[in-house]
Amino acid sequence: MAKSEKSTTTPSRPAPARKQASSAAPSTSKNQRSILGFFSKAPTAGLPLLKKQASPPATLEGAQTDGPAAARTPAGKAVGKVGKAVKKMDRTPVASSDVIEPPSSQGGGDKNAVVQSSPSRRAKRPVSYEEPDEDDEDDEAPVAARRSKSRKKVIDSDDDDDEDVFVGEVDEESDDDDMDDFIASEDSDAAPSKSKKRKRPSPSKTPSRKRSYAPSPLPPVVDDDVEMGDSQGSSAQRWKYDPDDTKPLQPRSSNIIRKPKPTSSDLAKKQKPSKSEPEHRYTWLANLLDMDRNPPGHPDYDPRTVYIPPNAWTGFSAFEKQYWQIKQKFWNTIVFFKKGKFYELYENDATIGHQLFDLKLTDRVNMRMVGVPESSLDHWANQFVAKGYKIARVDQMESALGKEMREREDSVGGAKAKKVDKIIHRELACVLTKGTLVEGSMLEDDMATYCVAIKETTTTADDLPTFGIAFVDTATGQFFLSEFVDDVDLTKFETFVAQTRPQELLLEKSCISVKALRILKNNTSPTTIWNYLKTGKEFWGADVTKRELDCSGYFLTEEPGADEEWPATLTEAKDKEIIMSAFGALVQYLRSLKLDRDLLSQRNFAWYSPIQKSTTLVLDGQTLINLEIFANTYDGGQAGTLFKMLNRCITPFGKRMFRQWVCHPLADAKKINERLDAVDMLNADSTLREQFTGQMTRMPDLERLISRIHAGVCRPDDFVRVLEGFEQIEYTMSMLGAFGGGDGIIDRLISGMPDLIGPLEYWKTAFDRTKARDERLLVPERGIEEDFDDSEDRILGIKQELFGLKKEWAAKLGTKGVQFKDIGKEIYQLEVPVKNSKAVPKDWTMVSSTKSEKRYYFPELKTLVRALQEAQETHGQIVKATAGRFFQRFDKDYTTWLTAVNIIAQLDCLISLARASAGLSSPSCRPSFVDTERTVVDFTELRHPCVLPNVTDFIPNSIRLGGSEPNINLLTGANAAGKSTILRMTCIAAIMAQIGCYVPAESATLTPIDRIMSRLGANDNIFAAQSTFFVELSETKKILAEATPRSLVILDELGRGTSSYDGVAVAQAVLHHVATHVGAIGFFATHYHSLAAEFAGHPEIAPRRMAIDVDEAERRVTFLYRLEEGVAQGSFGMHCASMCGIPRKVVERAEVAAKEWEHTSRLTVGLEVAKRGTYVPLGWQSDIAWMLKEGKLGEGADRGVEVLMKAIAGI
Repeated sequence: MAKSEKSTTTPSRPAPARKQASSAAPSTSKNQRSILGFFSKAPTAGLPLLKKQASPPATLEGAQTDGPAAARTPAGKAVGKVGKAVKKMDRTPVASSDVIEPPSSQGGGDKNAVVQSSPSRRAKRPVSYEEPDEDDEDDEAPVAARRSKSRKKVIDSDDDDDEDVFVGEVDEESDDDDMDDFIASEDSDAAPSKSKKRKRPSPSKTPSRKRSYAPSPLPPVVDDDVEMGDSQGSSAQRWKYDPDDTKPLQPRSSNIIRKPKPTSSDLAKKQKPSKSEPEHRYTWLANLLDMDRNPPGHPDYDPRTVYIPPNAWTGFSAFEKQYWQIKQKFWNTIVFFKKGKFYELYENDATIGHQLFDLKLTDRVNMRMVGVPESSLDHWANQFVAKGYKIARVDQMESALGKEMREREDSVGGAKAKKVDKIIHRELACVLTKGTLVEGSMLEDDMATYCVAIKETTTTADDLPTFGIAFVDTATGQFFLSEFVDDVDLTKFETFVAQTRPQELLLEKSCISVKALRILKNNTSPTTIWNYLKTGKEFWGADVTKRELDCSGYFLTEEPGADEEWPATLTEAKDKEIIMSAFGALVQYLRSLKLDRDLLSQRNFAWYSPIQKSTTLVLDGQTLINLEIFANTYDGGQAGTLFKMLNRCITPFGKRMFRQWVCHPLADAKKINERLDAVDMLNADSTLREQFTGQMTRMPDLERLISRIHAGVCRPDDFVRVLEGFEQIEYTMSMLGAFGGGDGIIDRLISGMPDLIGPLEYWKTAFDRTKARDERLLVPERGIEEDFDDSEDRILGIKQELFGLKKEWAAKLGTKGVQFKDIGKEIYQLEVPVKNSKAVPKDWTMVSSTKSEKRYYFPELKTLVRALQEAQETHGQIVKATAGRFFQRFDKDYTTWLTAVNIIAQLDCLISLARASAGLSSPSCRPSFVDTERTVVDFTELRHPCVLPNVTDFIPNSIRLGGSEPNINLLTGANAAGKSTILRMTCIAAIMAQIGCYVPAESATLTPIDRIMSRLGANDNIFAAQSTFFVELSETKKILAEATPRSLVILDELGRGTSSYDGVAVAQAVLHHVATHVGAIGFFATHYHSLAAEFAGHPEIAPRRMAIDVDEAERRVTFLYRLEEGVAQGSFGMHCASMCGIPRKVVERAEVAAKEWEHTSRLTVGLEVAKRGTYVPLGWQSDIAWMLKEGKLGEGADRGVEVLMKAIAGI
């Protein structure tokens, strides 16, 4: 090598790097690398680097450095030269920032120099969830040219008995930029990798080995802006360095080519997928279209799909094609893609996972990716569902070994497998949404979660809206069908929404009324999923629904060749077009989620009516909200609600049934008394209650689990829990049989329990429950499943051959230390002590070793291991098939299991009522129901049941409505005196009584109420463009239209949403109509004291007030919370203002203004003056005038005449 000049001074700037092209053709090959190239490393961006390349000598024996210069070398910038003891190579002097070459690890160079590029001293990289597998072999084809060939290398360790050293492949390009993408390899679906952990031998113990070879030149490093052309001769002869020459370096040759500046597109191509946006790699994402090529904003745009142009498919790898074939149909769904033991999210889904949950963002070939372990899928799916996303799960249908077996079978016929068939087969398993969750571990609580399809039309002569509704609880497989004609205010529809609280809605696009949409928005949670389906294509008509049901085989019977038999409820609805259309939309949607067959084939259908007038106490949607039955008005939670107070059920399915009991209290006195008799019996003798509670406390959710068994996707440990649950039910019912024999509701339930002994007998010895519970494997007992036994015998036979082989070689090698060793996926390695390893045959291949043992594979052993792996793979498929047959056998008794669950749920509800009744503090009583002509509600010393747990000094009040007393109590009193509490307390007590529970009173007598209607609070509805007064009148109109003499009505401060003149007029007219013509019982709370004077002589209106004590001097009011007869002296609003801290000046001025302008006070004074003569209230005058004009009083004429006659007699 020619010598260059040396200098000790530092130049003003380094010279640019040059590229030396060798004249020897082989040396320019990209694939030819040397150890010298192995240690070459590109500099950090932004720092100039001078690379030098000399003519290769015949041999390289060593390398030396310039001593002190090595110490000034920046970390990570060293370029190694390899050899044993080579001559000092002449080189051009370099600037202080240039790279200094360290000594070889095998040479005798400077011991103090730090080598940063040694492959055994690699920096640790962040560990990602990505894992290599068979799929990546095809995916990485475009970059295969950049990868060099590997060479075998055996390294033995003799310093640690526990350290396994493997025969692996050493990648000569390990310091390439690809190291930035290093991924920790986990157990995956890939074939076992040959690359294993390597231990670097100690330099002091490893003998030096001389190597003689002709190395290839250093890898050329080219400056980003300059590319050298071919040149002749050595570059070392051309470059002269003069530290005194500060002129810019001029190119010597005209063959220097200037590279153009990289464009933004070129930079984007160089970026990793995790660092670039998907739109830069997939141009069709920049201009998003759905599969019908409609852009966002188009009326027919479908956000669930995405259009991928045909030419884009040609650029996809096989794995990308597999992914995008699924993703294009679920664009707005988070797709969890199974890869080995992980589920991965790609592209936009990966971005969402990274942004929402900070999941590690990395790369999978050409796609950005985040991943989660298979074991935590439920947790992460729950996280996404809670955020309102839909979840799709794509599972592997085979393992890596199964793929190899399939490819071998496919190649038997001589046909070459397609590229797409060379990757692991995957399929869409299911799609989960907030309204269609089926796994109990993913559900938030034990309450039902509904997905509702709604069809609305106006086909009646009165142009009233008609609704057809189909909804399902996917966790239990229970379908409900409903059809009704509603009023203009959609009372029934609002009640339905309040009762079910749907989590997911299926609506016909552009076919739902604005009023219905407002009700849905006001009564559903913010996380409710809204799906707008296209008419005909997705929201099927009745004819399409019938045709699809007939040809899909959902309701096939067990007899082969028999016709389908639809469930009775569905058969009844077959001719109802509105219901069938709604049901068709539900079926189509479940089909898209891969849930239709699992749910429909259960044949679990029932009718649903939101308002059952004849048999139940009607609680409409507004009443459920006003009375806080299921949710409080404070934060929407259950604290302080009636359902929370009464629900003492211990089984999940009992809790769901009890909610329906609270939604629909009974209206039949006989059925109510039956429940009360059961409550008395359970509380009189607590033995039955305690036995039932003790046995059912840990009962699993059998109703949901038998639905999963029917679908064939139940886990083995859950299957054991189901069997043990039904065995517990059978044992409990046998103990409760001693309490039967009567004709009460509990006796009928006990006697109605189906026989469970017969169906459970088979399962006592069908499989090993311990393995199912602990290992989650269904292993049938010997003789139950023949194919399972044959498969186990085959595996056992191969294992016996393996141990026979081990015994044979132990004898041949003359040692008892021969053992099998499993390391990862490399199973059954034959472990031989080192002292006996010299006797092993030459055709054996060493796989790994320690200080004391070496482990081998040889052809015969490999054949047996392969046979064992394939037998185990086949056995895994047989285990799945065996579990499926077990589930089918269990499902044959589905009706029996469901009947038993329903009976246990009813017993649980009765025991809940008994426990709630016993939990009421004293005094509490059993309500007495009477059948009288006049409706009566009579509570003595009644307390609010929902307040009792938190308030120990609650002041009770007696309520008397109807019967011998007037029907309506006109309630007046100061602000915050307790009027609203009296109203709600009365309604809550009536509901408790008709559910079948005790009430917190000394005595309770009432006739069954058919409906409770309420008008409480002052709320506007800005979304519906409705003012406070408008909302008041809308609710009042429902009361006037729907209330009957058996109804309980409460109206609180009607008319306060408008001026005093209008408010008093409306309140007076409504009160007169309810009391005179409707005849309902209830309360009318108001601050309009003139109403008391107006209706002073009304026979059906009694004045009541809340007692207070007033201190005029201090402007303070003491609330006594006692209900008493009479009219309040005033509302005492100024006193309340003073108590709240309003400045005294403001309060005094307000008092003066009130005295001057209070309209109702002047009305009261005027009425008192008028009563000194003969005064006929305005309501009576109106009734008499109407009767004289029309000859009748209209609806409720008889009652109106009767009340009028009483009033005239009173006058």
